[in-house]
Amino acid sequence: MSPRVARRRPGGPGRVLGLILGAEIAMAGALVALDLIEGSGGLPALPFDRDAPRLDQPVRPGDQTRRYDPADRPAPRPGQDMPATPDMPDRLSMLPEDRDGTPVLRLRGQIAPGDAARFADVLDDMIDPAREVWLNSPGGSVSDALEIGRQIRAAGLSTHMGADDVCLSACPYMLAGGTTREADADAYIGVHQHYFGQNAVQPAFMAVEDIQRGQGMVMDYLDEMGIDLRLMRHALVTPPDEIYILVPEELADYDLVTGPPEGDG
Repeated sequence: MSPRVARRRPGGPGRVLGLILGAEIAMAGALVALDLIEGSGGLPALPFDRDAPRLDQPVRPGDQTRRYDPADRPAPRPGQDMPATPDMPDRLSMLPEDRDGTPVLRLRGQIAPGDAARFADVLDDMIDPAREVWLNSPGGSVSDALEIGRQIRAAGLSTHMGADDVCLSACPYMLAGGTTREADADAYIGVHQHYFGQNAVQPAFMAVEDIQRGQGMVMDYLDEMGIDLRLMRHALVTPPDEIYILVPEELADYDLVTGPPEGDG
């Protein structure tokens, strides 16, 4: 299956840029407030601190925002709709496998700084070059995810997700790198706002500068990969402690997924 050409709708980029500006203004206000209360011994309840449902609650169109913490990995329970992520490695495990005669590379775990360099080494060291990359990750380092996605595209690899696999936070940028991108209907793909290196002692204006630079970097990457920039709308309005789970119609509409899986994960 050849990758579809991303559709550009009239006014779409303008709406996305407007959302980015609004989100950055809101972030700047929150950061200034944090600077003003520094040393007070407590943090305020920020406007986006909502009581979202747990990650394991059912997801339906229009009800897609869930609480999110990559370190919070509840044990599986009977009837659970959202898959748990127990025992995820603290950095990506990269396991070459043979899948019905096709050499594949399975990436599982959090994306840690330096994983992009490790990924390049693993690709180079494979005796039978990989043709597919299978993903199961709660996210992590944005810059490493973008670089891994570019390496996936440069190597001409497809990306896949199996049933109950998760691809959250920065992981969808790795998914976007595939020449074709397939996900089981029972896989979970979600986006939210990212941190771009800011910390609690950094002046607010410097933190906002990092956010602006990071968002521009992500938008350039998505455009490069042929992904509809409307995907950023959901990321920008979903705070880092929540995750917006994309439903199949959105995945197809934004060209993040280009077709059904060839089989289970």
